[in-house]
Amino acid sequence: MDYVTLTNGIKMPNIGFGMWKNTHDDDEIINCVEKAINVGFRHIDSAAEYENEHLVSKAIEKSGCPRKNLFLTSKLRNEAHGYGNVRKEVETSLEELDTDYLDLYLIHWPVVSGNSEDWAEDNLDTWKAMEELYKEGKLKAIGVSNFSETHLKNLIEHAEIKPMVNQIQIHPGTTQDGVRKYCQEHGIVVQAYSPLNPLNVLKKEDRVREMLQKYNKTMAQILLRFCIKLNTVPLTKSAHMYRIEENFDIFDFELEDEDFDYLLQWMHSDFQETDSQYERPPKFN
Repeated sequence: MDYVTLTNGIKMPNIGFGMWKNTHDDDEIINCVEKAINVGFRHIDSAAEYENEHLVSKAIEKSGCPRKNLFLTSKLRNEAHGYGNVRKEVETSLEELDTDYLDLYLIHWPVVSGNSEDWAEDNLDTWKAMEELYKEGKLKAIGVSNFSETHLKNLIEHAEIKPMVNQIQIHPGTTQDGVRKYCQEHGIVVQAYSPLNPLNVLKKEDRVREMLQKYNKTMAQILLRFCIKLNTVPLTKSAHMYRIEENFDIFDFELEDEDFDYLLQWMHSDFQETDSQYERPPKFN
């Protein structure tokens, strides 16, 4: 597995297993995470909002993988913004995950209900508490999710510590060129969630079918390699054991430039970039 290095020197695996609810069965969730760890995933992306951090803990215990070999992420609930709430939220996630520290902690959404007008002050207030927990070592890295250039600029210009990660939706048709470029200019690693969104549409394209034969890989594997070649860290998920194996089996090939460029320029009306500066977040990402 390859790694990316954050601005503070922390190494993060360049693919992650996402915990956004893909099943409502607790045992299945545990088995999926255990399977992911056993096939090689070391980066587990969770969030308090997903309400399954305690199941991640059980899966880690079952897997036998040492905590030090894992990269665990959690995110702040939208209802818990504000300096006075963050420490309790982090402590709850630490307890649920049965760990003394988190490798990465993110503000889940920049604009939340009740703080739509003063989101800038709200994010700075929230971020200050995260900075303190970072300095204490409970958070090894801190970042954000669904932040636009405007939201990022607010933290970069006024906070003591710059965000190290921005987790946003990335896949062909939704490549968010502006915010990706801004993150690159400021040393912020971009994580790509929902990287497989256009899978069912793209696989109908003749050019893409040629790619499947050319690389002898699945559509999912090609989409994950696309994200990596885009210098982003894909976060994939599945409740199917064979797909978990498939999604990790992507380190023996690279997309040629002509194929990458085709996917980069591909557009479809079903996949439009949203403006998180004004849109209120859905319940989950």
